[in-house]
Amino acid sequence: MGYWDLKEGTDCVEKTWITTKLGTALGLVASAYHIAAFRPDSAMEGLQRATNTTVTLATMGAIFGMTTCLTAQIRETPDDPLNYFVGGCASGIFLGAKTHSAMTGTSACLCLGALGLLTKVGKMEGWKLAGPPKL
Repeated sequence: MGYWDLKEGTDCVEKTWITTKLGTALGLVASAYHIAAFRPDSAMEGLQRATNTTVTLATMGAIFGMTTCLTAQIRETPDDPLNYFVGGCASGIFLGAKTHSAMTGTSACLCLGALGLLTKVGKMEGWKLAGPPKL
C-alpha cells in the first residue's frame, strides 16, 4: 500500500512510516549529490555529512506524516488541505530549530506548508505534472 491508499486521519503509524522512508531516500540522494559536488577531506567527514542530511530529512518526513495525520484527527476534517499545510509547516519549524535560525524556520514553514497544501489540492483535483506521451 502507498501513502495515498490509506484513508486520511487513520493509520498514523503507517503513514508516518511511509513518509519517514521517503524522507530517508530523499536524504540519501541529496547527500550523495552533495558529497559528489563538494568533496569531503576524509571518508569520516563524508560519512558525517551523509548521516546528518539523511537523518534530518528522515526526521522531517516523520514529523510531516505524524502531524498531518494527527491534525486530521483532531480537527475531524480528514480531507482538508490545511492539514498538509500544518504538517509541512511543522517540518519547516524543525529545520529552523536544527539550524538555530528563525528566518530559516519561518521560510521553510511557509514553503513546505505551501508545498504540502498544493500537493493535497492537486491530488484531490487530479492535477498532472506530466501526462502520457502524445502520439
